[in-house]
Formats: sequence, structure tokens, C-alpha cells
Amino acid sequence: MATKERVGTVVSDKMDKTVVVAVENRFPHPIYNKTVSRTKRYKAHDEANTCKVGDRVRITETRPLSRTKRWSVAEVLTNSSAS
Repeated sequence: MATKERVGTVVSDKMDKTVVVAVENRFPHPIYNKTVSRTKRYKAHDEANTCKVGDRVRITETRPLSRTKRWSVAEVLTNSSAS
């Protein structure tokens, strides 16, 4: 089975070696066909504390690292303009 990957935006970097990544999923509503967007937040492991709020990152699924952390940052796609 392939490892899952998601692309999202860092919304919090206040924890040590952990970032919160918001991943937006867009799909058409099954009846009305309007585009609906749902956001899910993942806690991801960031070993070097390099990610900042607003960064676009790719995260990959990994073994459980804590009670809520099952993802790790694979790469930073774009840096935020605020930093």
C-alpha cells in the first residue's frame, strides 16, 4: 500500500517539532453540484522546526509519533511571504 500524501498550509507552529497543517478538500455537492470545500487539520512532525505559518508543505503519513501525530513534513513547497 502506498503512503498517503497531502499538500496543505501551515496554520500553527507554536509546538516544538510539530506543525498544524490545514488541508482543503474540494468536491461537488452530490445533489446541488456546487463546489464544497472541507478543511481538515493534521499535526505533522517537523524535526528541524523550519516551517512557519503560511508555508505550503507536503506531508506524508508515518507511524504514530504521539497520540495525535501521524504525519511528517516531507518538503516545504513555498515559503510564506511574512517571514
